[in-house]
Amino acid sequence: MQPQFGFPDTSAPAPVTAHAARTSAMLVRLSIRNVVLIERLDIDFGPGLCVLTGETGAGKSILLDALGLALGRRAEAGLVGAAPERASAAASFEIDAGHPARRWLAEHGLDDEGALVLRRALGADGRSRAFINDQPVTVAALAELGALLVEVYGQHDRLGLMDPATHRRALDSFGGLEGARVHTAAAHRARVAAEQALAVAEADAAAARARREEIEAVVADLRALAPVAGEEQRLAEERAALMARGRIGELLGQAAELVAGSGRAADEALRGAQRLVAQAAAQAAGRLEALAAAFERAVVETAEALALLDAAGAGLDAEPGRLDAVEERLFALRAAARRHGVAVDALPELARTLADRLEALAEGDAARRDLAEAAVAARAVYDEAAAALSRGRAKAAKRLDRAMGAELAGLKLAAAGFATRLEPLAEARRGATGAERISFEVATNPGLAPGALSDIASGGELSRFMLALCVVLADSRSGGALIFDEIDAGIGGAVADAVGRRLGRLAGSRQVLVVTHQPQVAALADRHLRVVKSVEAGRTLTRIEALDSEARREEIARMLAGAEITDQARAAADSLLDGRAERAAAT
Repeated sequence: MQPQFGFPDTSAPAPVTAHAARTSAMLVRLSIRNVVLIERLDIDFGPGLCVLTGETGAGKSILLDALGLALGRRAEAGLVGAAPERASAAASFEIDAGHPARRWLAEHGLDDEGALVLRRALGADGRSRAFINDQPVTVAALAELGALLVEVYGQHDRLGLMDPATHRRALDSFGGLEGARVHTAAAHRARVAAEQALAVAEADAAAARARREEIEAVVADLRALAPVAGEEQRLAEERAALMARGRIGELLGQAAELVAGSGRAADEALRGAQRLVAQAAAQAAGRLEALAAAFERAVVETAEALALLDAAGAGLDAEPGRLDAVEERLFALRAAARRHGVAVDALPELARTLADRLEALAEGDAARRDLAEAAVAARAVYDEAAAALSRGRAKAAKRLDRAMGAELAGLKLAAAGFATRLEPLAEARRGATGAERISFEVATNPGLAPGALSDIASGGELSRFMLALCVVLADSRSGGALIFDEIDAGIGGAVADAVGRRLGRLAGSRQVLVVTHQPQVAALADRHLRVVKSVEAGRTLTRIEALDSEARREEIARMLAGAEITDQARAAADSLLDGRAERAAAT
C-alpha cells in the first residue's frame, strides 16, 4: 500500500523539473474535513504540473468540490460527510508581492502576512461561514478573492476565461495595452468631469434666468434702501435716546412752569426781596449781613439756573422730526430683512450677492462657452485615447487569433476557428474601458458561424480550446493556479500527447493541476497523486496517495491496460516516462 499523501516516502523523491519562474499564486495545501467520503485529508502541492488520477468513482470530483468550497463557490449540504460535525475545507496559497490578491486584501482591510489561507465551514443545514486568514468574511468576498487565485476549467465550468467579462482584460494583457487602457480610463474621467461641470453651469444659468426679473427688482430695492452693516443697532440706540429726550422736555417744562407759576418771574421776586433785606441790613448795625449775603447768592444762582433751563429746553428742540425719521428708517430696514428672510445686518451682503449673480448672468455666456470648449477638448482627448486603444486591440486580436490557430492545429483542431470579436459600442455606451465590447468566439467546423466559447457542445473540444487559450495567454496574464478537470476527456493517442505537452509548457510559468484519465498526460507530470477509494471498518473513504517512481509506473500502466496490468503495459509506461525524462533533461 502506498503512503498516504502528507507523509511521502522520502527515499523516492518526486521528479522535479526546472521551471521558468515561480507561479504568481500557488496552491500550497488543501485541508479537507468531513467532505462526502473524505474524513480527514491534508494535501500538499508544489509548482509545475501536478496530475490526479484514479479509477472512475474514486472521488476525484470530491477533491474539486472541496477546493470549490474553500474558494467560495456554491456549495450544498450534500457535501457534509457522515460525521456529525460540519464539513470544512481550507486552501493555503503563496502569492507574489505584485499579485492582484495582495491589492484586494489591502482594499478590504485584511491581514496580509505570510501564507494566505481561505477557509469555509459548511453545516448540514446548508449554512456556511467563510474566513480569510482566520478573519470572518462573507462568502461573496471569499469567492471574489478565490477567483483571483485559482481558475478552474472543466466541461461544465463557466468561470475564468469562459466568462466574456474577462476577455477584454485578457486581450489587453496579451497586447501589452495596460498603459493605453489606464490612459483611456483617465481621459474618460476627465471627460465626465468636464461634461458635469458644463451641465451644472447650464442648470444654474437656466435657474438664474428664470429668476432674473425677481433678482433685478430685489437688487433695485436694496440699492434704494442702501443698508449698512451695524446700522440697525445704531438706529435703535439713537431712537432710544430721542425718546428719552421727550421725557426730559416734559420735566424741564414742568420746572419752568413752577418757577413762573405765580405770575411773576422767580428772579424778579428774589431781586425785590434782596433789595428789601439790604435796606433792613443797613439799619440793623450788621446784624442782618449774613441774610443779605444769602439773598444776594440766591439771586445770582437763580439767574444761572433759569439760563441753564432755557438752554436745555432750546437744545431738546435742536432736531425737530428726527425721531420720526429714525423710526421710519429702522422700520424700513427690518421690513426688508423679514421680506428676504435674513437678519438686518445681512442685507448688505445679500445686496452684493444678488448683484454678483446678475453680473454672473451677464458674464455667464462667456463662462459657459469656456466650459463647453473644455468639454469638447476633453471628449477629443478621450476619443483619441479610445481610438488608440482600439487600434492596439485590433492588432493584438490578429496576433491572438494567429497564435490560437497554431495552438489549435497542434491540438488536432486545425479545422476549427478562433476569432476575437471587437464590437463597436454606441457613442453613449463608450466608457472607461474603451469603445468596443470584446469576446472570444469559436467555430468548431468550417462553414459554421462563430459563436461564444460556452456554445461549444463537445466537452473535449471545449477543454482543448480553453487549454490553447491558457497557453497563448500564459505569459501575459497575472493570475493563479490553473485546474483542468478532465480536460482530455474523449481524446487519446496523439491528441492526448499534444494536450500533455501543452500542459507541461503552461506549467513552466503557472501551477497547473490536472484531473486526467490519459496516461500520456500523467507521464508528463512533475507530481503524481492517485485518488483511491477503500472500505475501512465498514466505511467507504477516499484518500490521496503521493506516488514514488515505482508506484507511478504501475499507475500509468494501469491507465494503459485497465484492470489487469501486463508487462507490455509496464513497458509502455516506461517508454512514456523515459520520454518525459528526456524532455525534462533537454529543458
